[in-house]
Formats: sequence, structure tokens, C-alpha cells
Amino acid sequence: MKIGISTSVIQRGKTGVAQYVFALIRRLRSFAPQHQFILFVLNEDLPLFEFARDFAQLVPVAEHWRPAIRNVFWHQWVLPKLVRRHKLDVLHVPSYRRMLWRKPCATVATIHDLAPFHVAHKYDFLRMFYGRVVAKRLARRQQHVIAISRNTADDIERFFQIPPPRLTVVHNGIDHSRFRPPEDESARDSVAKRYGITGPFFLYTARLEHPGKNHLRLVEAFEGFEKETGLAWTLVFAGSDWHGADVIHKAILNSGASPRIRCLDFVPDPDLPALYQAADVFVYPSLFEGFGLPPLEAMACGCPVISSSRGSLGEVVGDAARIVDPDNVASMQSALLQVAGDSALRNLLRAKGIARAGSFRWEKTAAQTLQVYENAAKSFGRRRITDDPLTMKGTRAPTALL
Repeated sequence: MKIGISTSVIQRGKTGVAQYVFALIRRLRSFAPQHQFILFVLNEDLPLFEFARDFAQLVPVAEHWRPAIRNVFWHQWVLPKLVRRHKLDVLHVPSYRRMLWRKPCATVATIHDLAPFHVAHKYDFLRMFYGRVVAKRLARRQQHVIAISRNTADDIERFFQIPPPRLTVVHNGIDHSRFRPPEDESARDSVAKRYGITGPFFLYTARLEHPGKNHLRLVEAFEGFEKETGLAWTLVFAGSDWHGADVIHKAILNSGASPRIRCLDFVPDPDLPALYQAADVFVYPSLFEGFGLPPLEAMACGCPVISSSRGSLGEVVGDAARIVDPDNVASMQSALLQVAGDSALRNLLRAKGIARAGSFRWEKTAAQTLQVYENAAKSFGRRRITDDPLTMKGTRAPTALL
């Protein structure tokens, strides 16, 4: 098969979707002898895909098409032409924000979450409208949809009315060669040297987005923790500014615990394992997640996890995390106190987390995704034979006529 993947949704590699795209493409390498892979990449993102040049064709896309509205236009009008030019069998768009209306070949989309239906004011009005109304119509046009969790699949059936036969759950994975328990103190030394963080600390890796990521309640809970214990712990936020980041920065500035709260901004991907390994406790109080990769990465690195169970988080972390009510500051404060103050509990969560994370692997994700490609291509071929009035005796109509 000739398989195309649109990569323009990675936002310069600084989002969870970007990590999904990078990890999936890396693992698809093992299938290159049987299939051809063509990646459509914005010019300034090309260096991020150097790892794929030896097994995939990289098709440059002009930077003119990067802004959101132009990028939507490119997907709807330019990409279908490129699909036909390259004679693709399958096109994978790894985000509901860029799904195609036209059907130049079998189309597969990954939907990571339907947060606009769960979190009020998560985005501005136009993005909320697109997520609720436009994406619904586009999703129904896809040959097949991948959901990264059972929870997200249930939402897709409920809100988009996609029937189960056209919907497959494929969980995200973990790169266990990178995310693994520390063997010595080198991670703590590295984090202390690079970021100046010494002593025990709570870690939250997520873009600074308000209200969806729930930073404000965590700041309040940490302030209560500090007042009650007097312990010299630090709360570390690792993530770039996003919608509502100004509200978060203001809350930190006005907090009595401000001197003990650090914002690292975007942390380069190579630095993440050491940050997880060095952290004493990982906290993930998100109001909604379509999957929740950071808690699993932290678990794989042997870091005890405190987590919300909203969205798919309960499905992902199972019983390997200390669960909190993300709407309840007292619940979060209690968890901070309990986990920070109980070494036996931390050891238990550490052991459970490592075991839990071990069942999530990108190799499995890639194999299941390739199966979706193959099924979508077969289904599209049958549709063309059945539905095209110009097709006779089981032969497929010429592409130019479709």
C-alpha cells in the first residue's frame, strides 16, 4: 500500500498530538519493506522528521499553509490533489481538526478526544464551533476513525454518531527504551544542573491551558500543602503557554506559595525522561483527557502518580495512581499530603505504575494502526466497485472519473 500521513497538526512538535505522530511514524518503520509511506510536512517542521527520511518520502508543504484557517483550506483543497498525484491507497489525518471532506482515497482519522463537549470555554468560540459542529460532519465522511481510548470511542459514538464497525480503539503507547526507572542519581543531578531544581518536588507536565488543565486548583492545593506541612517542596509546571496561560501566571504570582512554584515552559522531548525520574510525585489533575500520556510516562519512569480520573484517565491509570476529584481542592491537597508523607505508599504506587505502564507499547499501536489502514483500503475498494455506476464486472473505475 501507499500510505500518506498529514503532519501539519504537530504545532512545531510541542503538543501531545505531536508525540503521537512522531512515535507512530517511528514504529511504522518496521512495516516499510511491505508498504510505502509518504509524509506531508510543513517546511519548518522538516528537521523534526529527519529520522524518517530513510524509509519514508517527505513531501514539503509551504509555510504559507501553517496558520489554522489556511491549513484547513490546504487540507480540503490542496491535499486531495496531492493524494491523487501520489496515488495513495490510504491517507491518515491524525487529528479531527483537519479531516477531509473529499474522498480521494481511503481516509483514516485519529480522534484524541472530544473535549469541546465536556469542558466549557476550552477554546475560543470558533474552535468550539469547529469541534462540535464541523468536525462531526467531517468525521462521518471518513472511511474509518481511530479512537485512542474506549472513553473517546464512546464519545464519538454518542456525539458524532459514528457506528462501531467504522470505529477502532487503538491505545497510545510508551517508549520504554526512554521512559524507564532511573538506575542512579544522574537524573536528579541533570535536572538540578539544567533547571536549578533541588530537593523534593511535585511535577505536572501539560501545556499551561486554562481551565482545561486545572492548574489553578492545583496551585491552591499546593499552597494549602505548604501551609500545613511547612515542607520545602517545589511545584514544577512543565509546558508551554496556551489558551488562558495569563490567568495561570497571575494566580501563581498572587499565591502565597509563589516562591516554591516553577514554570519551566516547554521542555524538549529528550529532557522529559530525566524530569520524570527526578520528580518525587507526578500530579495530573486535568478536567478531561482523551488519553493522558504523561501519567503513563511518569509511571514508566518509576514516579508515583496522583491523577484525576476524568475522561479516559481512569481507563489509563487504573488502580496504579492515587485518584483525586479535580473539582475539589481539598481532595487534591489531601492527596499531596498523603503521598508526600508516606514513603510506603509512594513505593506501592511506584511498583503498580511500572507494571501498568508496561502494557502500553507503541509497537502494538503501530501494528493495530496498520491493520486499520489495510481494512480501510479494502473497504474503500469495495465501495468504489459497488457504488460507482461506471464500474462493470468487478473492475475499478479509473481514478480520473472518481
